[in-house]
Amino acid sequence: MMIHKNIMLALLLFFLPYYVTAQPSETNTKYDLTTIDGTIEALYASISGEKGEQRDWVTFRNLFTEGAKLIPAGISPDGNFRYRYMSPEDYIQNSGPWLVENGFIEEEIHHETDRFDPIAHVFSTYTSRNTAGGEIIDRGINSIQLFYDGDRWWVVNIYWTGEREGHPIPQEYNAKD
Repeated sequence: MMIHKNIMLALLLFFLPYYVTAQPSETNTKYDLTTIDGTIEALYASISGEKGEQRDWVTFRNLFTEGAKLIPAGISPDGNFRYRYMSPEDYIQNSGPWLVENGFIEEEIHHETDRFDPIAHVFSTYTSRNTAGGEIIDRGINSIQLFYDGDRWWVVNIYWTGEREGHPIPQEYNAKD
């Protein structure tokens, strides 16, 4: 019996450093982060806005777990598939000025959600425009991993790619009319 307790203790001590908890909330938000849909709504709303409109970076930062990654994937100029990792802060620094200068409104048009206990995966199809009701400038899919801490949902990772010529979004992930 003592050997089993020692093994369990050793395993616990080994894996404990890898167990990450969600960050404390920085602020109350107008979105219902106790639901997956409310969390996804907050994600899209926080990065969206007309030209010259500041983004809601407080809400954006408050959506992510510590160590969360944003991972765009696509085809590089040399024709190879590529991806890169960004933290939420990297995204704000790299994309924030462009979003404000050009206007950027990203809207979810369809999603598929799978959940098991505290984890969820949302395959979220989006359209992007420079202005509300304007021409679509991009379409793609966000693969969003979420964690439920017992009180609310947190974004762990967002991995996405845009639609491109010869590779449209599959019909099952398009908006259902």
